[in-house]
Amino acid sequence: MARRSLAVCTALSISVAAFAAPALSQAPAQSTLRIVLINDLASLDPVQSTAAFVRNHGFMVYDQLFGLDSRGVPRPQMVETHVASRDGMEHRFTLREGLAFHDGAPVRAADAVASIRRWAQRDVVGRALASATAAMEVVDDRTFVIRLSRPFALVTEALARPTASALFVMPERIAATPPTTAITDATGSGPFIFRASEWQAGNRAVYVRNPNYRPRAEEPDGLAGGKVAKVDRIEWVSMPDGATAAAALQTGEIDFIEQPSPDLVPVLERNRNIRLIALNPVGFMVWLRINHLHPPFNDPRAREALLYLVNQQEVLQAIGVRPSEQVPYCPAYFMCGTPLESSAGAKGLREADIPRARALLQAAGYDGRRIVFMNATDSPINNAATLTMAQAFAKAGLNMDVPSMDWATVTQRRNRREPPEQGGWNMFVTVANVLDGQNPLTNLYLASPCDGGITGWPCDEELERLRRAWWEESDPARRQELLHRVHARAYEVIPYINAGQFRTLAAYRANIHGIRQTTIPVFWGVEKR
Repeated sequence: MARRSLAVCTALSISVAAFAAPALSQAPAQSTLRIVLINDLASLDPVQSTAAFVRNHGFMVYDQLFGLDSRGVPRPQMVETHVASRDGMEHRFTLREGLAFHDGAPVRAADAVASIRRWAQRDVVGRALASATAAMEVVDDRTFVIRLSRPFALVTEALARPTASALFVMPERIAATPPTTAITDATGSGPFIFRASEWQAGNRAVYVRNPNYRPRAEEPDGLAGGKVAKVDRIEWVSMPDGATAAAALQTGEIDFIEQPSPDLVPVLERNRNIRLIALNPVGFMVWLRINHLHPPFNDPRAREALLYLVNQQEVLQAIGVRPSEQVPYCPAYFMCGTPLESSAGAKGLREADIPRARALLQAAGYDGRRIVFMNATDSPINNAATLTMAQAFAKAGLNMDVPSMDWATVTQRRNRREPPEQGGWNMFVTVANVLDGQNPLTNLYLASPCDGGITGWPCDEELERLRRAWWEESDPARRQELLHRVHARAYEVIPYINAGQFRTLAAYRANIHGIRQTTIPVFWGVEKR
């Protein structure tokens, strides 16, 4: 993919492209949409897990207070009115009338407040908002207030959080669950209802149209606007083998593949019954997450050594991404081709420098211990990237252990803090989109808060101080200066490594209409003709 700038509304927002939207009629379509997403549904809690499959599930069954439109601007979704005080220190929100959960209970301000509080205990954006909040109070059944203790310019952006631990509104009785305890009740107020009785982990998850959902009057725009369910049933089918999924799409057994194997894209392009689209026009990043708790990577010199062993282009070639969809070299923590692209402090990630890597590992005291690199073999992209990097690391003398498992197991094991020899881990690969990594506030893997951080547990007070200064700064020039300082400090801390940026194409049957460039897969406004 050629490096290019994208027009945006603000430096905080990334374009997800606007497309013409279907009419907002709640047509009684008697149809089933069968989809294959990157991973299967393995758990239901969008707060406890940052996995993409939980986020995808969340956008089916829940709704948001605000949604990001195609320009990355937060728009009211469940909120009817939002009034901020002149100094920006008080925000009053009133919910739309007639909102109801799937069990028939009305959506109240108390549900929204409870959902925000639970989310804010886990998500990096939620914690930032909570730290700047003096009080959050319910005024009446439809109104609540957030009063700030210090400036926080991104209140509505925070409430529109769409990735990682996305902010979804759930009933107060469920939101009262401690964030350390996984919820099992997927009652929401969104356009689709989860059929728990038909969920077979590793096989399929089923959703049906919510007949009582009240979409907004606006046409869908990005993740905002009217969410009209135009199919009666969605079956999220498990097909981890790329060739099997591609064959099923061509025969009409399934209707949509989020990320077909890159080597099969040319075959699909030649089929007149198949259409392809870049759901995420900016692209994805391969992130190598490193465990900062245990040797050798508790030493920054050992983490730096990996920068001289990762060759981004080799990783992208191993994945099978076509040259036209690659960014051959991208050192930017906030992705290349965006307004926040930076190379401050960048090092490595091009050609391997094995002598330099070995010297850094020796200085870090590496003693030949086993390095556990968890490999999600059910994801072709993760698997290819993992095996390529593991081979490169072994050349520098790292004693690599690459256990095979599915992605669901990776998402469970990565939360274990025990040393690798006691069932823990040292590293794993994940794939992030532009909404995951777009700026110093929202990039959850960049956050290094020591206490309360997510898997990998990086800890650096200076990086956290710079991140806070960035989102509190109102002067554009000073903010840009802070951005580069954040970036340079990240290359000293190395909370994770960007192993390559690329773009993929989703594939769907030609009789499916309403698929839009929404960055993440959503299925309101989609119909089967």
